[in-house]
Amino acid sequence: MAISDLPTLSILRTKMQWHQERQHVLAENVSNSNTPNFKPRDLVEPKFETGSGAVGGGAASLQMTRTSASHIAPDGADPTFDQNGRAGFLTRPAGNSVSLEDEMLKVSANQMDYAAVTSLYSKSLHLLKTAIGKG
Repeated sequence: MAISDLPTLSILRTKMQWHQERQHVLAENVSNSNTPNFKPRDLVEPKFETGSGAVGGGAASLQMTRTSASHIAPDGADPTFDQNGRAGFLTRPAGNSVSLEDEMLKVSANQMDYAAVTSLYSKSLHLLKTAIGKG
């Protein structure tokens, strides 16, 4: 079995590639912040199936459950959380709807997440080297 076939390393590699591509898309949003009629874009985060290492793009919803009678019962509302609290972005008279503050926050969060995934990947490789006696 090759190291590239290990599900954990494959997932981490996919996540690093997604962060790299997202950084490119966010940089385009920032660079076009003054372009008329430009609409910001973003990438859908990959979802990983539990146990299989398979990657999908769909967003799964997490249902609320009551494990005790003293817990508050869920109402009939949608149990998923709203990802974007704002109903829409402000659009300038030229038609541009890029918010530099929001884009820079996304860039910063993306950089921190990429650093975390990179650290996990290198530590996983170090553990494998230690396990085979070469680390």
